[in-house]
Amino acid sequence: MQRLQKTDANLSGEPIEGWSIIRRVAPYLWPKDNLNFRIRVVAALFVLLLAKLIAVGSPILYKQAVDALAPESTSGGSFLALGAVGLTLAYGLARLGDTGFQQLRSVIFAKVGQGALRKLAIETFTHIHRLSMRYHITRKTGGLSRIIERGVKGVDFLLRTILFSLGPLVLQLVLIGIALLAFFDVWYLIVVAVTIALYVAFTFSVTEWRVKIRREMNKQDTDANQKAIDSLLNFETVKYFGAETWEANRYDRSMERYAAAAVRTTNSLALLNFGQGLIITGGLVAVMVMAAVGVQNGSLTVGDFVMVNSYMIQITMPLNFLGTVYREIRQALIDMGDMFGLLDMPPEITDKPNASLLHVRGGELTFEDVHFAYEPERPVLKGISLTVPAGKTVAIVGSSGSGKSTIGRLLFRFYDVTGGAIRIDGQDLREVTQDSLHQMIGVVPQDTVLFNDSIRYNIAYGNPEASEDEVIAAARAAKIHDFVMSLPRGYDTEVGERGLKLSGGEKQRVGIARTILKNPPILLLDEATSALDTDTERYIQAQLQEMGEGRTVITIAHRLSTIAEADEIIVLEHGEIIEKGRHEALLSRGGRYAQLWRKQASEDAA
Repeated sequence: MQRLQKTDANLSGEPIEGWSIIRRVAPYLWPKDNLNFRIRVVAALFVLLLAKLIAVGSPILYKQAVDALAPESTSGGSFLALGAVGLTLAYGLARLGDTGFQQLRSVIFAKVGQGALRKLAIETFTHIHRLSMRYHITRKTGGLSRIIERGVKGVDFLLRTILFSLGPLVLQLVLIGIALLAFFDVWYLIVVAVTIALYVAFTFSVTEWRVKIRREMNKQDTDANQKAIDSLLNFETVKYFGAETWEANRYDRSMERYAAAAVRTTNSLALLNFGQGLIITGGLVAVMVMAAVGVQNGSLTVGDFVMVNSYMIQITMPLNFLGTVYREIRQALIDMGDMFGLLDMPPEITDKPNASLLHVRGGELTFEDVHFAYEPERPVLKGISLTVPAGKTVAIVGSSGSGKSTIGRLLFRFYDVTGGAIRIDGQDLREVTQDSLHQMIGVVPQDTVLFNDSIRYNIAYGNPEASEDEVIAAARAAKIHDFVMSLPRGYDTEVGERGLKLSGGEKQRVGIARTILKNPPILLLDEATSALDTDTERYIQAQLQEMGEGRTVITIAHRLSTIAEADEIIVLEHGEIIEKGRHEALLSRGGRYAQLWRKQASEDAA
């Protein structure tokens, strides 16, 4: 197999060898942990063998039936006792048996194939969720979904093809070759072998050329799909700027490139099909001419002529199928190469082999000389040291780009620190499992993004095992229950894509409700009210303060009025702590915090 190149550095890992992909797929066909599936594979192969034996034997019955109908026929041996009608019926039963066994094979194997696809799909889905924040903020959603979709389809095709197409095809050709050698002379076998060799060589060489064209078509298809999804996800922005025509033209340019590649693909396919037809027809005509000459000189019967014709049809159909199979296998390997490249991308953040569960006794947070940089040449945090006592609220403020949100991402371990350590009750975050860490931290972000599902589902996401009463209690605590009950469908109301059917304040309250339902000992409020109007902000802020009672809270704030009651305020500037203290003390000091306070006060007054 040729080396498969990655199509997008952001989506695929290193290039994967074609044979490596086949080795990756093989275990799904023979799962070591499922005896039932292995039995089904063996049974399907046995049934397949029966089908092929019947398929190769049926032309012999056809020959005997034709010879029995010939007035001058004295051949047929024991077959003649069946009579022409009996032989014809036997031929029909053989054809029916061939079809029946092939369908039975599909029935037996269906559960294995679907089980393999399900296992691969969940592995891919789980792996993508394990990839780091760095990966997900640079991904292209449309391109990623397209790669996964094509990859899974490729696996589905390859699973069925390897087991039930290529193997049976080779077996059938071998059996037909044996039959030709047994009933005719070696020249028939030689002509058939040369025809097959020319067909395979032509098909493989042209298909390799077409693969490059198909890869380009896939690339343009992915690009067009990504642009379409990106535009639809930003529907409001498109409308705000009246950019429908711009987006349509942008999409059309991608589709124009895709169409050009698709035309080249179609034209090359026409060339391939014509060449295959020429080779097959040449071989068929040569063999049939040989058989016709044999009938004329008396060395063959009319039944022999019919049998040769039947075998050539049996050869022709699989060879036509071989061309399609090879093309699709090459395409499937490309698609699967992208997907398995994605699966081979190692998660940036992983649990240590001996990682323990995080045990929160009080919830004290300690940042010890924390350094961090998204890129080595651009440090973001430069030695942050601070302690958030258990049950207290610490606010972090500063100008844009000072590193406020980065502290929240490090606390949730979306990234690992490049220097220093972050501890919860003395436990280094790198020494505990990510699952246990995430369970102990509740986050209310600036923009709460909801699933396109019901309000009930979105609130219960904080604890999927919560009862209906617990969901309602969380909604009451977030002061959204009355609003929900005023809706015609109540908690069954669909919130729309990303929650767009709700206002900003309503979305935030749903987000608060699901965090309340999660009931974490540590809260991270990442500018949770900065996108809201003043009245809604005050209302949500009161709910956030109530939710933070008895919990350790880090509030990342842009609007200083929302954190005046914090136990301590940390002022960041260029990744360093330049001030810390309570609100009144910082104002009286007249430093950076006081400067920010006066600036925001003048903006509010204006």
